[in-house]
Amino acid sequence: MNDLAPFVRLVEALAPWESRLLFVGGWAHRLYRLHERATPLAYQPLATLDADVAYAQRERLDGDIRSALEAAGFHQQLTGSHQPPVSRYTLGEDSTTGFYAEFLTPLVGRAYTREGVPMATEAQSGITAQRLRYLDLLFLTPWSVTLGTDWGTDVPLAVRIPNPVAFIVQKLLIHPDRAAGKQAQDLLYIHDTLELFAARLDELHALWDEDIRSSMDPAWVRRVLQARTDVFGTLNDRIRDAARIPQDRDLDPERMRAMCLEALGEILE
Repeated sequence: MNDLAPFVRLVEALAPWESRLLFVGGWAHRLYRLHERATPLAYQPLATLDADVAYAQRERLDGDIRSALEAAGFHQQLTGSHQPPVSRYTLGEDSTTGFYAEFLTPLVGRAYTREGVPMATEAQSGITAQRLRYLDLLFLTPWSVTLGTDWGTDVPLAVRIPNPVAFIVQKLLIHPDRAAGKQAQDLLYIHDTLELFAARLDELHALWDEDIRSSMDPAWVRRVLQARTDVFGTLNDRIRDAARIPQDRDLDPERMRAMCLEALGEILE
């Protein structure tokens, strides 16, 4: 089984809900290469075993997603003390190293009930989704790409993903709350996404100005603008760690930092 086959199996299983689901995280970044606006790059995309699938706040999902996943060979694992528990859907019997999917939905408003219980998860259509802050930004003006036969599909499969500006903005907002390893990975995602669309920075600025910024809380906008300089203003260990992640290229940390700072300035200002 090639490294794309598990993801394709997931997309096939979720095809009946395609118009309501959004593939976010590392697989969204990988799928950007299929978009017509992307510039072909010589290096390989950062690979990931986990697929994050999101649905919008108050979205009602009909049918039984869990049964569709089980029919495709995915097994549900429940973890944590939240009610309902956090769910992971692993392909095959290997629960430690195999491909898996998790579901997410935005956390909007308060994070706790009046009784002090975290509003961390919700269940519907047989699956449990984790509720995360800032995730609603990814649903602003989403893009769509198509998986073709080169991905091993029998028929073309449409997949919805966040637009790259929303993807980058959300990464900047969650940056302070991420573990160190995830911070470095996110910085590489931001850098590589900017390289993919370097010839389209004027279009990305229009997306920010017309579709993203106008829909954000002003405090979030200020936080994003500040994050640009906080994260990329000076060379730091997180940027150095990010530059060491790729195995098929040599990334200069200072060049990476300077490029991100300049490109984000063109997009966000």
